[in-house]
Amino acid sequence: MFSWLARIVAVCLRPVRQYARMNKDDEFDSGIDDSLLWCRDLDRHSLGEFSFAVVQANEIIEDHSQVEIGKNSTFIGVYDGHGGPEASRFVRDHLFLHLMRLARENGNISEDVLGNAFSATEDGFLTLVRRTCGIKPLIAAVGSCCLVGVIWKGVLYIANLGDSRAVIGSLGRSNKIIAEQLTRDHNASLEEVRQELRSQHPDDSQIVVLKHGVWRVKGIIQVSRSIGDAYLKRPEFSLDPSFPRFRLTEPLGRPVLSAVPSIYTRAVRPQDKFLIFASDGLWEHLTNQEAVDIVHKFPRRGIARRLVQTALVEAARKREMRYYDLKKVEKGIRRFFHDDITVVVIFLDQDVLEKSAAFPEMSVRGFMDSVGPSDFSVLEGGNVTPGL
Repeated sequence: MFSWLARIVAVCLRPVRQYARMNKDDEFDSGIDDSLLWCRDLDRHSLGEFSFAVVQANEIIEDHSQVEIGKNSTFIGVYDGHGGPEASRFVRDHLFLHLMRLARENGNISEDVLGNAFSATEDGFLTLVRRTCGIKPLIAAVGSCCLVGVIWKGVLYIANLGDSRAVIGSLGRSNKIIAEQLTRDHNASLEEVRQELRSQHPDDSQIVVLKHGVWRVKGIIQVSRSIGDAYLKRPEFSLDPSFPRFRLTEPLGRPVLSAVPSIYTRAVRPQDKFLIFASDGLWEHLTNQEAVDIVHKFPRRGIARRLVQTALVEAARKREMRYYDLKKVEKGIRRFFHDDITVVVIFLDQDVLEKSAAFPEMSVRGFMDSVGPSDFSVLEGGNVTPGL
């Protein structure tokens, strides 16, 4: 028991002063018999409560994530990596810090600040690729979807690259819970994304290709926007033909993937009850409405875990098996049944939100001044490997 806890703590502790780390007093659900599922059933953020769960499918988990808590503000990040964990881990370690720096310089949080934080993170990762591709060439094919939410002064900011998704649950007529998708999926499976790519690349008949029944950009990748995937953005990162999986039929003339996020802003409304941030592994098995119905129907404690397990039950059903049997499948092999899945449910407690939005002296410092070990905390799903 103590050995297991020591290993968890050893993985979590990195030399970054502003992070208050998890410790042996954290509440892990010891009743979970899926060795690849890790969760925090319920915790506090500055504007309410949240629930958090991660399940691993890949040999090395490629989802990374974080919840950052300020005095009257909350930051949520879900980063779904592909090709390896390096890009999603880099985003987790750098994007929020860029956001804080830029918000301080500009005196506020805005769509421009969010967009510039994404741009700085992309530039930083491409610099890392440039430094390391000589000894690790495949890092040029590593990328990450990136979903970020910021609640500050009663305003919700959402920024997204790729096909992770944010959905809000709001009360409608007759107290019926309504699902509203706040992000746009950047995935070539959608006709509107294919049309966008074709309009941006009118001279490239192979910009989207139907391959084995799946639409892919250049016949390689489904998402059209990401952090990383350097070989699809700059000719200097083109890969040797000895890596046929990433072979382009002709030299790259200009980027075919983008790192410019879609950004959505709106005031938090009294009828807004909760937000679901999740990697696409959840949405592959649950609709938006199914997910918000579950969150609305069941108790808060363990709700992110319930969403993950519901998706796993459905993944097992599609393969004509039971979740009981799926739980016995090891990581790596598990990827043939489902993806890594990260879910963060953020409850919006209106009385707390009203108080935070009412402070006339509130400025960006109200979010940034909490970057101290005593009053700033983070929950990171990415630096704990489930099943250790």
